[in-house]
Amino acid sequence: MAEKFKIKKGDKVVVLTGKDKGRSGEVLRMLRAEHRALVQGVNMVKRHTRPSSGNQGGIIEKEAPIHISNLALADPKDGKPSRVGFRTLEDGRKVRFAKRSGEVIDL
Repeated sequence: MAEKFKIKKGDKVVVLTGKDKGRSGEVLRMLRAEHRALVQGVNMVKRHTRPSSGNQGGIIEKEAPIHISNLALADPKDGKPSRVGFRTLEDGRKVRFAKRSGEVIDL
């Protein structure tokens, strides 16, 4: 059975540790097998690429995956890091909520 994570693609997250501590961005991709996430504008690295028919080549800056233990979901109310909880609404839907403010996280 696949592992379940509290962070999903499209979520707004805040970096807790490392060189990008305090920066936030949107999760572009989840790498479930490695427990990592690709976050927009965070953990930028330079790649030296050879020119080919598809690209021009040179030094390209792109995002590198960051471990999910170094990320926290951004609270929808104030954007600060928050833990995630689950609750069932009256209509029977199971939703995620920010433990910091109690606000439901949009899916």
